[in-house]
Amino acid sequence: MIRTRTDGGVRVVTLDRPAARNALRPQDLRSLREVFEGAESEATPPVTYLRGAGDAFCAGADLDAVADLDDPEAFARRGQRVAAAIEESPSVVVCGVDGAARGGGVELALAADVRVATPRATFGEPGVDFGLFGAWGGTVRLPRVMREGDALDFALSGRVLDAEEARRTGLVSRVVDDPRSVADEVAAGESDALAAIKRRLRDRRDDETRERAEAEAFADLHDAHAEAIARRNEE
Repeated sequence: MIRTRTDGGVRVVTLDRPAARNALRPQDLRSLREVFEGAESEATPPVTYLRGAGDAFCAGADLDAVADLDDPEAFARRGQRVAAAIEESPSVVVCGVDGAARGGGVELALAADVRVATPRATFGEPGVDFGLFGAWGGTVRLPRVMREGDALDFALSGRVLDAEEARRTGLVSRVVDDPRSVADEVAAGESDALAAIKRRLRDRRDDETRERAEAEAFADLHDAHAEAIARRNEE
């Protein structure tokens, strides 16, 4: 079950199956994708905070659902589309991991723009123990987020990282007691600037094209806020 609410200018999206450690069934993937694809609405706040209910962030795919798959490739593609919706959302997505993130839970976090963890957070890709691997875009995003050597070690060994090791390897950027506070910190920024920064840093085109787009976006923001910049310079 996926719950959404707006609180203090931040949209809060909660994975809410605490008894199952927020494991995701096909219907949950569908709902989560709809939530993030619906972020085009003008009423959507510029920052989204993704969290899990209870004592885990997300245990990944529901193992009962995986065992009964008729079309595993379609299931993988469904998870990939959810991760893509998170990554491509116009809203800045801050993922707060409190407790365990496993398999698909790690992959959802990898798709977010900012990942933060509490001291009790842990991360693992246990698929290798079952003869599988994370196929919701994990093999694409993991070496972008972590150094390739750390990514290979993490995925091939199936070992669990604690919060500090996740920070050291780049899997999360901070370890904090209250991840929601980071979402509030980001939300204090000007919404147009937040959107422009996300678009530029998420741009996967060649460097020359990206730099040209960066300059154009800066000029657009400058022109839109020229009066405020002028006032600041006069102070």
